[in-house]
Amino acid sequence: MADTLVYRAEGEAVASGGDLYGFTVTEWELPATYPPFAALLFVPTTWLPLPALKLTFLLGNTALCALLLHLSCRLTGLRPRAPHLCAATALALWLEPVFQTIVFGQINLALACLILWDLTRTRTLTRTQTRRRNTPGKGFAVGVAAGIKLTPAVFIAYLFLTGRVREATTALAGFASTVLLGALVLPGASADFWTRRVFETGRVGKAWIVDNQSLQGLIARVTHTADPGLAWSLPAAATAAAAALLLTRRPPTAAAAATTPADPHGVLLAALTTLLISPISWSHHWVWCVPLLALLVAEGRPRLAAAVAVLFTARTFWLLPHQGDLDLRLPWWQQPLASPYPLLALALAALVLLPPLRGGAPQLPASSSSASTMR
Repeated sequence: MADTLVYRAEGEAVASGGDLYGFTVTEWELPATYPPFAALLFVPTTWLPLPALKLTFLLGNTALCALLLHLSCRLTGLRPRAPHLCAATALALWLEPVFQTIVFGQINLALACLILWDLTRTRTLTRTQTRRRNTPGKGFAVGVAAGIKLTPAVFIAYLFLTGRVREATTALAGFASTVLLGALVLPGASADFWTRRVFETGRVGKAWIVDNQSLQGLIARVTHTADPGLAWSLPAAATAAAAALLLTRRPPTAAAAATTPADPHGVLLAALTTLLISPISWSHHWVWCVPLLALLVAEGRPRLAAAVAVLFTARTFWLLPHQGDLDLRLPWWQQPLASPYPLLALALAALVLLPPLRGGAPQLPASSSSASTMR
């Protein structure tokens, strides 16, 4: 649980008044990379002995895996029974991104749950209500998630692009609140992060190693160069622009946005776009494979869902030689094994996500109509 140790060190730096971005921990010399607001949340990790803290992360992430499955079902209209949800949780723990999140003691599952909970919240209308109303505070949790780990900020853009302006501005307010709180409590660390550290993408790690399943990692390994430059930035920009264009084709009305769940195709397109265009998307960031699998099941694609589950369980890139700089010297036939997640995301975007996004009205699974009572 190397990342748990980093979180604990961040909490200790806050509690003791130390340099939040001046330390490294573990044999891999890992530094703090999140905004100061996240460090404030990590202070409670210093209150427990290390074995108890690791056990807490283990049990907590296991519970969050079950919660992510529940929220994924709510997003896609599935209504599994409790035994089926428990069985699915047991199987989901073996998906490589989920497994690695638990092994590293990461917070990916917590952020995904926070985002999905917020995006799928709806106001339940009574029979006497004649006017649809906005769900109170919807979007704020998305902004808080962005304040913890920056990359969820893409979901704020998703809200704007799909016409959910009220939710988007609420999300911006949530994000601004985290920045302000961090600045008030940790002014020095905030100035350091927002003027310097936020631009040091290399601080997170080497972009070309097989752990990085983003477009930059894929292109760096294919071109055998540690810094692909325009060879990466141009495809990343094109991917972001294509996703933005698709999401703006059918923005919902304000009333519909307030009372209907998020469109699963749009949400997953935003999630996959984030993972593809981020300079670094470690394999454990891909916990969005859980709602992706739920969508495939909901749409009646069991064979494709099984194939995707196998790919996210196979761990092919860990089987390749990747000590030192061997990641940059992989032969052509090993490249698909080294970058399965971005290749799959591009293929699924074309096969599963884009047709409904082009087609106008959201294509929810048939079971979603029967799930209306759950909303």
